[in-house]
Amino acid sequence: MSKDPQSEEDPAEFLFHVRGVGGVGKSTLLRQWQEAARRADAVTALVDENDVHGVQQALVELARQLGEQAGPCKEFDKAVEQFRREQAAQGEPMPVEGEVSVSSRVVTQAALGAASLIPGAGVVTAMANPDAAAQGLDRLRSASQARARRRGARGDEAALNRAFVAELERLCRRHQWVVLFFDTWEQTARYLDGWVLSLLEEEFGAVPANVMVVLAGRDELAEREWAPLRAQIADVPLEVFTEHETRSLLTARGVNDPAVAEAVLQLSMGLPLLVELLALARPHTVEEVDAGGDLADVAVERFVQWITDPDQREAVRACALPLQLNEDIVAAAAGPGAAALWEWLCGQPFVGGRGGFKHYHAVVRASMVRQQRTHSPQSWASAHLRLADTHAAWRVALEERLPEAKRWEDTEWRRHRLDETYHRLCAHPGAQLTPALEQVVHAAGQDTAVLRQWVETLEQAARDTADAACSPGPYASGPL
Repeated sequence: MSKDPQSEEDPAEFLFHVRGVGGVGKSTLLRQWQEAARRADAVTALVDENDVHGVQQALVELARQLGEQAGPCKEFDKAVEQFRREQAAQGEPMPVEGEVSVSSRVVTQAALGAASLIPGAGVVTAMANPDAAAQGLDRLRSASQARARRRGARGDEAALNRAFVAELERLCRRHQWVVLFFDTWEQTARYLDGWVLSLLEEEFGAVPANVMVVLAGRDELAEREWAPLRAQIADVPLEVFTEHETRSLLTARGVNDPAVAEAVLQLSMGLPLLVELLALARPHTVEEVDAGGDLADVAVERFVQWITDPDQREAVRACALPLQLNEDIVAAAAGPGAAALWEWLCGQPFVGGRGGFKHYHAVVRASMVRQQRTHSPQSWASAHLRLADTHAAWRVALEERLPEAKRWEDTEWRRHRLDETYHRLCAHPGAQLTPALEQVVHAAGQDTAVLRQWVETLEQAARDTADAACSPGPYASGPL
């Protein structure tokens, strides 16, 4: 923030933008900040590309997480039900959140990394100074009210948005802070960029001064949309490790040979995730580090190679195939005995996620998926078919208590149907494309967020199989 000449101190920041390349540590930083925020009597919620395929879906997830910490958001829940009833009564799918098209080139890249790269905790500093933060919020309001009046929210969404802001106000009366984290902004912004701007510009009602917003993504914020708020944004660029930081991490991991450290430095180019993977492999010679090929592939292969327990090594590879993981999926992917490795797997530097589901860092998963597909196509297909059959069995079990008319409304049923479709596509792209597109047609009969989820999953299958025919781009032209 620029200095306020009317005050003796700068207002504390309440709008943060963390940015940097994939693997540099953005999600790690957000987790650190979230933990610190909760220690400072904050109620927090975090969403990323796994939660967000539209505004309503994001709001429901944010409210769910806030409710877990501070009690149910009853008024918001009522507004959601009313909103859905109105949509159902109109016989229309959910409205489009902004004029956004689903791209046929979605680049999924989560942002984990070594926790060693943690810049100054500006969120915590701001929490310690609520009066200064209020000055910053007042400045934002005065700068943007005119612009906010020119841009109106859709009438059928207005009540839902107002109800969410009312819940923020209720929570702020009971807690020191409410902090909303938005990760992988390079993906979620296409759904939420306009909504966050509208929130901050108070189109949905007055936002309490003790609400913080933290965005994290690869790229700088779009200048045209965010220019009026530029002075209110605390920019937090994350850089790759310096040579000193790389060598310090390697020393802490027991890699002490200067020549080996130099090889790691050259191979990883200071990218924290790759430095961490190579360090955990604990190489003893330059030859164990140095190899040709893509640096991510080399780092991942070196890490897996030095897992001495064969069960752990096979579990790491097998669990790269599912899009998301819990104990049941781990057992299905790597065998029943692998369920005992769940806690170990969750502790690996490339595994992240919240709640009941985890996922691999996109860089690590892409490397493992590529290796398995190219090195053993038959095993690749068989593994995907086993996972597809498992999700099909779980789906059928749900159908025993779900009327057919209610199945597409059930989140768990849709998840199993989606994962089943993804794995069948990966096993046999050509044969399964038509059935997959039929499922997309069914998804189109639901709300926009459900359709986007299916389209994006088919695009993921296209990338993972290197089969462009799986991409729904040609079939999903036009705005969604």
